[in-house]
Amino acid sequence: MSTAGQKVAIVTSASQGVGAGLVAGYRKLGYGVVATSCGIRPSQDSNVAAVQGDIADLDTARRVIAAGLERFGRIDALVNNAGVCVFKPFTEYTPVEYETVTRANLKGFFRITQLAVEQMLTQGGGHVVQITSSLADHACWNAASVLASLATGGLQSATKALAVEYAHKGIRSNAVALGVIKDPMRPEAYNETLAAMHPLGRIGEIDDVVDAVLYLEGASFVTGAVFHVDGGQSAGH
Repeated sequence: MSTAGQKVAIVTSASQGVGAGLVAGYRKLGYGVVATSCGIRPSQDSNVAAVQGDIADLDTARRVIAAGLERFGRIDALVNNAGVCVFKPFTEYTPVEYETVTRANLKGFFRITQLAVEQMLTQGGGHVVQITSSLADHACWNAASVLASLATGGLQSATKALAVEYAHKGIRSNAVALGVIKDPMRPEAYNETLAAMHPLGRIGEIDDVVDAVLYLEGASFVTGAVFHVDGGQSAGH
C-alpha cells in the first residue's frame, strides 16, 4: 500500500524512452507508479509496480488497474504514452499497418482509460494525459502522416470530450502533442533533417516531455488542453 497521502500514476509504454522518463519524473514527485509495457522488467523500486503486457488487451488493462490498487490502494493519474506511428504515402498503407496503428493508439487508450476513470470517480478526482503528435494539428508536406494524424487527432478530440464530461467530477484530461523527440534507437544521421522540421532548429529531449506532463499534473485549472511540445512546429514554418 502507498504511504499516507501518496498519489499514484499509471504510465503506459514505460520501459524506455519517454515512458521511462515519465516513471522517473513521477517518482521524483513522490508518486507511486504502475509502469506497463510488453517488455518491462520488475523494478528494484518498491514504489514502482511493473506490469508486463499489451495495453490494447483488455486483460492487461485490468491487471494494470488491479496492480495499482493492490500495491498502492488508489489511482490518481494515467499517462497514455503507448503508440505507434507509420509514415508513408496514404495510398501505400496496408490493412496490417492500419490495424497496428489504430490498435496501439486508440484501443490502447480506450479500455485502460475507462477503468482508470471509474476508479478516479470513486476517489473524487484524477488526471488523464494523452501523448499525441503535433502532426495532428499541423501537417507537413515532407512527413506523410495521414494514419498518424487519424490516430493522434482522435486522441486529442477524445481528450477534450473527457475534459468536459468529467470536469464537474474533479477529473482533468489533457494532451501533450510532440514534435520529434530524441530516441537513442534512431540513427543520429537522421537528426539534422528532423531538427529542421522545428522552428527552434533542434529535436526535443525526453526531459522536455516529462516537464510538460508534470506541469499539467500540478496545473489544477488546466483541462481540455493540447500542450504543444514541438519546437514551434505547430505554429508554422
